[in-house]
Amino acid sequence: MANDNEQNKIDLTPAADVPVVDEFADKDLDTTGVEIHTDEGSAAVTAVEADYGADQIQILEGLEAVRKRPGMYIGSTSERGLHHLVYEVVDNSIDEALAGYCDKIDVTIHKDNSITVIDNGRGIPVDMHDSGKPAVEVVLTVLHAGGKFGGDGYKVSGGLHGVGVSVVNALSTRMEVQVKRDGKIHEITFERGVTTKPLQIVGDTDTSGTRVHFIPDPEIFTVTTYSYDTLKHRLRELAFLNHGITIALHDEREEEIRSEVFHFDGGISSFVEHLNRKKDKINEEPIYFNGSKDDTLVEIALQYNDSYQENIYSFVNNINTEEGGTHLAGFKLALTRATNDFARKQGILKEKDGNLSGDDVREGLTCVISLKIREPQFEGQTKTKLGNSEVRGIVDSIVTEGLSEYYEENPVITKKIVEKAIMASRAREAARKARELTRRKNALEVSSLPGKLADCSVKDPEQAEIYLVEGDSAGGSAKQGRDRRFQAILPLRGKILNVEKARLDRIFANAEIRTMITAFGTGISEDFDLSKRRYGKIILMTDADVDGAHIRTLLLTFLYRYMKPLIEHGHVFIAQPPLYRVRKGKNQWYTYSDDELAKKLDEIGRDGIAVQRYKGLGEMNPEQLWETTMDPAGRTMLRVEMEDAEEADELFTILMGDKVEPRRQFIEENAKLVRNLDI
Repeated sequence: MANDNEQNKIDLTPAADVPVVDEFADKDLDTTGVEIHTDEGSAAVTAVEADYGADQIQILEGLEAVRKRPGMYIGSTSERGLHHLVYEVVDNSIDEALAGYCDKIDVTIHKDNSITVIDNGRGIPVDMHDSGKPAVEVVLTVLHAGGKFGGDGYKVSGGLHGVGVSVVNALSTRMEVQVKRDGKIHEITFERGVTTKPLQIVGDTDTSGTRVHFIPDPEIFTVTTYSYDTLKHRLRELAFLNHGITIALHDEREEEIRSEVFHFDGGISSFVEHLNRKKDKINEEPIYFNGSKDDTLVEIALQYNDSYQENIYSFVNNINTEEGGTHLAGFKLALTRATNDFARKQGILKEKDGNLSGDDVREGLTCVISLKIREPQFEGQTKTKLGNSEVRGIVDSIVTEGLSEYYEENPVITKKIVEKAIMASRAREAARKARELTRRKNALEVSSLPGKLADCSVKDPEQAEIYLVEGDSAGGSAKQGRDRRFQAILPLRGKILNVEKARLDRIFANAEIRTMITAFGTGISEDFDLSKRRYGKIILMTDADVDGAHIRTLLLTFLYRYMKPLIEHGHVFIAQPPLYRVRKGKNQWYTYSDDELAKKLDEIGRDGIAVQRYKGLGEMNPEQLWETTMDPAGRTMLRVEMEDAEEADELFTILMGDKVEPRRQFIEENAKLVRNLDI
């Protein structure tokens, strides 16, 4: 189980069934002072001198530590880390906006993929610091140095650890900083974090602000090409979260410069409207309220649509707290309580009726929660979960008051929201009964696994993988061609239910979905438990035609909506069977794209060749399917990743939702990108 070659996302996880060879097992070796060197999953053990003293302790001075271990500071040295550099610089400008001194930020991607960020804030201080260097040089060359650790420089800030802009400096081949402050223009230049041109005055000005230009270091980053769309998404998000600020993005890499300007006076209400723009709304105007207590400002905007999913985005000081925290817990508690109180008061819920659950109340909810806190406590540098215990009560109080007031003043709309929650409750109860029936049935059977599942023999989920195969014909080839030790095959008959248009009760009633739930072992929705998964890889293997693409989209929609952690933790893959078989004489080759086919025909010539276009997996015999698509030593796979939850949610809504017009528009905009369309 080695050498999976995945397009775009490469799986470098070492094979679990490769034996570990211990070179020293039968040798009398004093292992005192053994040094372990690990490189991308492989381990080499080398004996070194046993004398371990102070002279072997290495201190990395200044920003050397950042260049030595960049992943510790920006998460990765791939595309994600590359874009993080821009976010760190922009966040400094946003902090100026939060402090009330900046309302314009300008970001430019230059032809050489360098970046310039300009703001009209106060400008980084340029006076002499206690260290004997100008303050701007200290900020840009010393970790944990900044104006966010106390005093009155910033009351609210996201960059609490103070490593941001100095890390960007360390990981750039060159950084030029221009500060307009106190009537003068100051400039300073660095290379890989080292000052190469000291701070000097280069002119006069009657404005203020900071201009940062940097070039990412190709010695550090595996990717140095910026994605316009990735930057656009984050900058638009920041403009939503800070109403009144104007953020512009320019891309100079094409002949015609691409530019967009983001400015939203509606703030997070505009954000919610943007998230729901492709959906049918229950309350046309978002519900908005805010409040503050003990230096904590809370803003909430929410709107219901007719879908069956909840989408809640929470932010603290503009940081997306993807794992939630105390603010999210406070909101959910207050929302459930306030909705039940209204339903009881209006007589919609009778005495004999049980309360609506949180899941019922949040069905179809789109919500943005934004907090500004002076001293937030985040879990780690990634800042994905808020830990301030006092925030739960603050948010609970503000949400309870805001919702109660809205419900009282808008009873007609609120009744629609409550009725939707009651329908969700009934569906959830039906789903519970169906789930229990399935469990009882499984318990009575000799084997609780689906009969159509051809399981593998290995029990370790990290070694096991399951192929979801379209139809019995392809399923038969896959079962015969697989390696039974670690590869399971689950044939699916026809197209599964479109879960974007169905509640849980209908989902549990669908035979193919029940089969997958049982086979995977994780459960779904609120019952989902990643630790109970039976397979480390779930591989979608469908035909290379329109029906196959539709089935794959239906499967991805189900996994995204009800088993999202499988995608988030990298367990979902898409098989890449060949599109063509080329034969010439006794030789044959497989190609996986039109471009690859063209290149192959230019190597081998076009005389005397036969080209077969595969439309279905059933057209390949078991040996061919193993050789081209299932053999880990040579197969190519796509790992399904979810770097942008907002865009993923919108895409599934467009492709699988009820509204026709957004789908038509999507098809028209992307038709030119289609390859190998079979009709």
